[in-house]
Amino acid sequence: MSDINNNDTGPQFPANEKLDAAATSRRALLKHSSLALVGAGLYGAAPFMGPWKHNHAWAQTGQKKPLTVGLTMDASGLYAASGAEERLGAMMAIKEFNDKGGVLGRRIEAIHIDTETTPATGSRVAERMITRNEASFLIGAVHSGVSNAISQVAQKYGTVFLNTNSSSPTEAGKDCHRTKFVWDGNGTNFSNAIVKNAIKASGKNWVLLTNDYVWGHTTSKATRAIVEANGGKIVEELLVPQNTRDFSSYLLKLQQLKPNVVATAVGGDDIKALRQQVVQLKMNQSMAWINNQQDWPDVYGLGPEAIFGVFGTTWYWRLGLPGVKEFVAAYQKQFPGMAIRVPGNVYHNGYMATRELLRCVEEAGTTNNIAVIKKLEGRKMSAADRLQHYDAWMDPVTHQCQQTIYMATYNDQPAEKDDIFKILTQADPKDVMDKDATGACKLESYDATPSYEV
Repeated sequence: MSDINNNDTGPQFPANEKLDAAATSRRALLKHSSLALVGAGLYGAAPFMGPWKHNHAWAQTGQKKPLTVGLTMDASGLYAASGAEERLGAMMAIKEFNDKGGVLGRRIEAIHIDTETTPATGSRVAERMITRNEASFLIGAVHSGVSNAISQVAQKYGTVFLNTNSSSPTEAGKDCHRTKFVWDGNGTNFSNAIVKNAIKASGKNWVLLTNDYVWGHTTSKATRAIVEANGGKIVEELLVPQNTRDFSSYLLKLQQLKPNVVATAVGGDDIKALRQQVVQLKMNQSMAWINNQQDWPDVYGLGPEAIFGVFGTTWYWRLGLPGVKEFVAAYQKQFPGMAIRVPGNVYHNGYMATRELLRCVEEAGTTNNIAVIKKLEGRKMSAADRLQHYDAWMDPVTHQCQQTIYMATYNDQPAEKDDIFKILTQADPKDVMDKDATGACKLESYDATPSYEV
């Protein structure tokens, strides 16, 4: 796709003080600067038109400069598969807008640099996209540590950042920011939807199997709280380092403990390896398995036996809702021959987040970041428009999208080859909200957020 520039392959960014100083002058446009004399007050801060207005070729030709969007998605590391899917989702939304003439008469150009499932790389990529590529907005993240790193850079410059697929409760809790918007369900949402039913169906003695980083920790913490509040007991918690491929020691421990339920907060390539080894030992038959959230790219192609247990998701490609078939057909038309033949929840989040951002820019009639933020805050999105069962909204306090949460398992009566999930139930977002996030999130004020227009 011509709009996507992926030729920049390396996150090798020199530590250049002059570059940092130039970047600060571009983005950190405080009200007290001389620019405040030119139109202050429209959005609480002076608009910024960027250096190209005076000396760039676009000004000379009289054409409108393209709107640059930075895609901060993993192309390698633990979440490479999910990073690829959310990137495709964003690309489809961008193409739809470009086919209609872009946004505010400006074509949208996207630049992608691999964030490598590494927080330090995510931070460098965000800094480069904002200061060197003049990205107006940043989109994408799966690993919560990477998302947190990107969001700190984005807040420093006032750049709106859409965290498309990170699920740690901290992302819309203690690590929230005025410029960050979280589009996935979080660990607490999924635990609220699943745990109570699992205690009733499978028993009270639980073991937690947890990826040893922020998403795993906070998700298991939420699971523990709900298990104990409903009369269950956490027998033990086993911490699993990221990029684990041999789970034999953990599975031996589980055989010794003999819990009623194993609740996993394990993701990416780790969950693929875990599922395959559980099946090899037939441990999927001796105890119940709960996976807090199951991303489509992590199980697609594993085979039916590996998709055991009960798990949460935010979307499925065979939901019997208007518009779902057309959405799937659009994916297959734009991306023919893909290894993942149908879109999943990660793709859906990437698409929906990007589409709503571009809609907000259109509605605001400006790329001023504060104006776009205010359009996103409290935004209501109909169930029909989002291809879900319940209306969704962007929480104005935490900046998390409150949406339908689905509980699913393996489909033993598929209607076609890729019909591998059976949706068991759907939860109204009001019933599974993360109430702790409201108290933990302290958004920066509008005045403390640098304002700009590009």
